[in-house]
Amino acid sequence: MAIRARGWRPPPPPLLLLLLWVTGQAAPVAGLGLGSDTELQIERRFVPDECPRTVRSGDFVRYHYVGMFPDGQKFDSSYDRDSTFNVFVGKGQLIAGMDQALVGMCVNERRFVKIPSKLAYGSEGVSGVIPPDSVLHFDVLLMDIWNSEDQVQIHTYFKPASCPRTIQVSDFVRYHYNGTFLDGTLFDSSHNRMKTYDTYVGIGWLIPGMDKGLLGMCVGEKRIITIPPFLAYGEDGDGKDIPGQASLVFDVALLDLHNPKDGISIENKVVPENCERQSQTGDFLRYHYNGTLLDGTFFDSSYSRNRTFDTYIGQGYVIAGMDEGLLGVCIGEKRRIVVPPHLGYGEEGRGNIPGSAVLVFDIHVIDFHNPSDSISITSHYKPPDCSVLSKKGDYLKYHYNASLLDGTLLDSTWNLGKTYNIVLGSGQVVLGMDMGLREMCVGEKRTVIIPPHLGYGEAGVDGEVPGSAVLVFDIELLELVAGLPEGYMFIWNGEVSANLFEEIDKDSNGEVLLEEKKQLCTEKFSEYIHAQVASGKGKLAPGFDAEMIVKNMFTNQDRNGDGKVTAEEFKLKDQEAKHDEL
Repeated sequence: MAIRARGWRPPPPPLLLLLLWVTGQAAPVAGLGLGSDTELQIERRFVPDECPRTVRSGDFVRYHYVGMFPDGQKFDSSYDRDSTFNVFVGKGQLIAGMDQALVGMCVNERRFVKIPSKLAYGSEGVSGVIPPDSVLHFDVLLMDIWNSEDQVQIHTYFKPASCPRTIQVSDFVRYHYNGTFLDGTLFDSSHNRMKTYDTYVGIGWLIPGMDKGLLGMCVGEKRIITIPPFLAYGEDGDGKDIPGQASLVFDVALLDLHNPKDGISIENKVVPENCERQSQTGDFLRYHYNGTLLDGTFFDSSYSRNRTFDTYIGQGYVIAGMDEGLLGVCIGEKRRIVVPPHLGYGEEGRGNIPGSAVLVFDIHVIDFHNPSDSISITSHYKPPDCSVLSKKGDYLKYHYNASLLDGTLLDSTWNLGKTYNIVLGSGQVVLGMDMGLREMCVGEKRTVIIPPHLGYGEAGVDGEVPGSAVLVFDIELLELVAGLPEGYMFIWNGEVSANLFEEIDKDSNGEVLLEEKKQLCTEKFSEYIHAQVASGKGKLAPGFDAEMIVKNMFTNQDRNGDGKVTAEEFKLKDQEAKHDEL
């Protein structure tokens, strides 16, 4: 039920006229068929266990009654009109016996009252309704009591141990409530609608008593707010569920609280001692998070998906509060970011995030990089003789441990018990690793940090390397075999024979045939090349399939593709630069 101040107005001045039964206004109380007919008699048939206040002279009450004569004949009933009788006590607005009988009653108390004629309508009676000198019996049930001097009553029955902030004027709140009358009758509940009541406080969006009763509450606090009618819906009620002159009781649980002027708040949980770099606008972050509402209600978690949330920051890819809250973090840092709704998902919310909800993100930064980053190399050890450095084309054997920036181990050649072997610059490893292995000497140990655009990119390696992950390689170079000059797959170590073709063409027919005897010819060619390598006269590019190199050399010499190499086709590298040949 909306508890806004719809048409609220201050209470009218007290009635000045005596309410008489003939006007349909005066309602005496319940009576008893026992004892003398000359004295007021009261029997308390039911008294509630809790009775925080009783009726005093000057109080305003709302009660139901049944009026009867001593023989049990009913002459009036508020139940028949489906409306309580509402009146001030002790101000002459009731017959004298009723004024006295109501004093001391509790809400929900039931009394049987016997009122003698002298305290009722006396010798005159009420024409056509109550005969002269009538003793009257009333069965009375008190529903409500208040006084014009009452204020809002607050009873806090639960308060969280931590209360960093309380409701102030102009704050926006989200809360659940049960609304009842003083007798416990429920008239409305946000719980039944499964939706919080969301409103500003202290600016007239609520009835005055609720505006006052919510001030000072903490998120998670539960309190009972009792509001007299002149601070609620007054003498007219709300026109639907709340009758006029009704005191209201709200059992409130505060779920959320913010102010439109709020920015984000950041609480650092864990900050690594070594923080060489902090995130900046334009960086790409990988982080885990748990997302909750301010009251602790869970709404999302990257951990449950077993995958980090990956995004650029400061460029509008995430909600504004997170864009701001992720700036200045270190790798490995854990922080709590509290985001007000105007920097989150606003009034509409999203999915299982309600509108106008404050969001709490507990984040753990796994890694970040910038698209402009290159690799980072840190050398931990170099041997005394570190003069021969790796270059493109060299054949390398090395050990490595591969991990993520948070220390998660991905792979290790030490664990496998064998080295990793590559030809530098041949595309056998990711570009960042190729760069990181250059200008390294045998025995050197270094750490190479590779951003994802020089590693495995956005896709990563399924089941092995997460997408967009920064990689850390701890490397030890064990062996280096010098490669050939760029563009060469075979070189001569000494002077080249002037009669090289004749040495290969042992049958001296001026050609090396590759027709029916193709296999034989290539074997002869291969045999010759391998012999030169074995004798130290020639050298094949290390790290590649030697037979494949030889076959490619032979194919390169077969200029016209007719399956044979003639003396005219046969040329050395410096004679025909565009072929990787002899």
